[in-house]
Amino acid sequence: MAFALRNRQELDSEQFAQMLEHSPAKAAQAILAAAAEDVVDAQLLLGQILLDGRGIEKDPDLARRWFSIAVSRGSAMAGNMLGRCLEHGWGGAVNPAQAARHYRMAAEAGLDWGMYNYANMLATGRGVSQDHKAAQAWYRQAAEQGHGKSMNLLGRYLEEGQHCQGNVLEAQGWYQRSAQAGDFRGQFSHAGVLAALGQTEEALAWLQRALAGGNANFLRVAGPALEQAEQSEIRSLASAYRTRLAQLEAGH
Repeated sequence: MAFALRNRQELDSEQFAQMLEHSPAKAAQAILAAAAEDVVDAQLLLGQILLDGRGIEKDPDLARRWFSIAVSRGSAMAGNMLGRCLEHGWGGAVNPAQAARHYRMAAEAGLDWGMYNYANMLATGRGVSQDHKAAQAWYRQAAEQGHGKSMNLLGRYLEEGQHCQGNVLEAQGWYQRSAQAGDFRGQFSHAGVLAALGQTEEALAWLQRALAGGNANFLRVAGPALEQAEQSEIRSLASAYRTRLAQLEAGH
């Protein structure tokens, strides 16, 4: 399959997805060629597949360089990804201050992931002065764009009244929207609301979804929390969370 450009500056993303699924090595070569021709979307994608090692040898250092090139061409998502490299030390030294700077640039460009990541830095005081009010404002902007993880965190601020006027009903609405958007932590939060309302069967359904999509960090906290539930049906699900955590920790 030939790899197409709709024009010299835009990838045919649907065709790329098909190629990456069926012939990742060919897709990687096509992306590399397009990136070399200064196609910004290709530069971003090249950075991503270099991070993942999909169709090409894994090279986080080179990924970081391609993200930097795409940033210089104005890609907000590349700025967000460069921020992640700097935050987590992918392909070089950890630099929280530089990570926060790139996240903020992506956020100010209107990217929901940039808003979310910058809000995380503000909430934890990494790379910037801790500022929960600013973090909440960025979470809200991202949530209003449909960002599921931000919806859940905004709901938490509102439920607990952290650095804002508490609003439990609004919080519950954001939890529900987060769950429906596919965020496993939002699904867990929404299940908690349903359980408190006595809607146990529906709560269990959302807890099963959270179990299927949750990562190890989430499961370490969620499993013990389920053991404290009032409903025996929900408490019994804690063992499934422990089993799944063991599988993830074993690399399965």
